[in-house]
Amino acid sequence: MPITFIEVPIPEPGTMQKVAPDILWLRMPLPFDLDHINLYLLDDGNDGYALIDTGIGTSRVEELWDSLLAKLTKPISKVIVTHMHPDHIGMAGYLVEKFRVPLYMSHSEYFVARALSAGSRGASDWQDDEYLVRCGMPEDYVAKAKSNRKENKGVGQVIRPIPLQFQCLKEGDSIRIGNDQWQVMIGRGHSPEHVCLYSKQRGVLISGDHVLPGISPNIGVYSTEPSANSLDMYLSTLPQFLTLPSNTLVLPSHKQPFHGLHTRVKELIEHHHAHLSSLREFCQQAKTIKDCLPVLFKRELNPHNMFFAIAEAFSHLNYLYFAGECSREINAKGQFEFTTLAKRD
Repeated sequence: MPITFIEVPIPEPGTMQKVAPDILWLRMPLPFDLDHINLYLLDDGNDGYALIDTGIGTSRVEELWDSLLAKLTKPISKVIVTHMHPDHIGMAGYLVEKFRVPLYMSHSEYFVARALSAGSRGASDWQDDEYLVRCGMPEDYVAKAKSNRKENKGVGQVIRPIPLQFQCLKEGDSIRIGNDQWQVMIGRGHSPEHVCLYSKQRGVLISGDHVLPGISPNIGVYSTEPSANSLDMYLSTLPQFLTLPSNTLVLPSHKQPFHGLHTRVKELIEHHHAHLSSLREFCQQAKTIKDCLPVLFKRELNPHNMFFAIAEAFSHLNYLYFAGECSREINAKGQFEFTTLAKRD
């Protein structure tokens, strides 16, 4: 089934658009190249509306939320956050506090969000510097990154205080919203324990960032866990969505709602395997992570995108390393060098 976008207008910030029976589609702005996030309100019967994701925690988004809430005929009854990234959890605390309703997240996403929003709490950042050196970044880049860390407060400045209590969503659980049961499906790799929700009755999948149309979610290895095999986790949790009906309506966190789930899942798998194939060829001679960036990214990278590009390249090279397809050594400059290994007979 080819990928087709549903024929409804894209909602402007501060407005709502019906996207399926009893489901409203909202958009909130983001200050990045990817300039929006999709949020969804699901009719929760007499209790109000269940909200899926919340937007980044800025004053502009708070103003838009206040405007939207004035238009709703019912309150928000529960806040469900797919994962811990600031554009998803940023306003959760504001809305949970305003309506005194439960917050639903997976275990890992909740506690990672709490940890990241709390900042370093005085811990040394030498490992952040080492991570960039290991990636092959030049001294001036490492120095500037260190200076930037000192000047800002990190992700905590765009995440409103996270509630001290949550309701845990686990793989195989179901959550009742209105008259429907939504099955919890867990994706990994883009974030630790990403929640997707599927309604068999409605034939609808709320995919968050795990399955996106037109763009691939960032699959990165970051300084907090440089030996993570994020790409393996992502590729291992994508095939489960092929078990859902091919005509499932997918409600993603970015771009537009679409049909063609199976096609998109296969495209995402092929996309990453194509990158892996290119890296196998490129790393016949030892290469740093920075060396590999032009192989994966054909466009010029601004400082914001560079942060994610390094992590994305690292995840692909770690995948090959843990699969036994390349070596990973530290050179005299303290940089990782990856070299493709000869195939065994």
